[in-house]
Amino acid sequence: MSTEHALASILIEKLHTDTLLLPTLPEIALRVRNIADCPEVSLAAMAEVISLDPALATRVIRVANSAFLGRAIKVATLNQAVTRIGLSQIKTIATAMAMEQLFISQSSHIQSMLDKAWRDTVQVTSIAVACLSYYRMQQKQCRLSLDVMTLAALLHHIGLLPILAEAERHQDVFGHPGFLKHLMLKLSPHIGLAIMKAWGFDDTYQGVITGWQQATISAQPDYIDFVRIATIAQGGYPRPELQHKLLDHYIQQGILPDADFMQEPAIATVYQDVRSIFS
Repeated sequence: MSTEHALASILIEKLHTDTLLLPTLPEIALRVRNIADCPEVSLAAMAEVISLDPALATRVIRVANSAFLGRAIKVATLNQAVTRIGLSQIKTIATAMAMEQLFISQSSHIQSMLDKAWRDTVQVTSIAVACLSYYRMQQKQCRLSLDVMTLAALLHHIGLLPILAEAERHQDVFGHPGFLKHLMLKLSPHIGLAIMKAWGFDDTYQGVITGWQQATISAQPDYIDFVRIATIAQGGYPRPELQHKLLDHYIQQGILPDADFMQEPAIATVYQDVRSIFS
């Protein structure tokens, strides 16, 4: 059996027997999510928890000053940022901002692949949020949330993490990068779904992970559509033969302005704003 097929068989077997080592949420994200679920929590208490991670605190302030909330007056402190974002959204935002901590490996080879995966993920997230922001401006009745969109896009390819961790034990597979990319696209939705269930994330996130590679079009725009649009724009959609058909549909539905939608000023501005949060 080739190294590639051996790795695929190992991953599938471990997934089916619930023995695949899944990543855990960063500790700070767990703390934020736990305290956010406490009915008696105060904004000050939430800010105190977030302050334990200076990098996260900085990014939360950036979010509070970003196009997510569209306020002209900037906040300068973490307490002000948490107050502006609000307890109902801070759990999602803080989890999203902590996601980069998962893209870490002791192997320099794996780390270089994780670095690229994180850059690609941030790119997809920035495009997805920017396109949803544009759509929300056109359709005031849209109930899709920008902070949920952010986290959903950051999680859309989370299943690649256990694949790369297992690949680290089979160094020969790195001589076949095309196979490894194919394997990540094939198994990532199944592994990502297992991660979402282990983390207790709801159907919204599970649906994005399992659905963005498909070409199924829903009656109303969903988070899946914006992740799909972003992967097409970023060059990561696995079904290139369907890209033009999908984009035509999104343009006809008013989700996108035209085929050169990344040149639309309202989209380009938010895109740059979201990217700056993760810089």
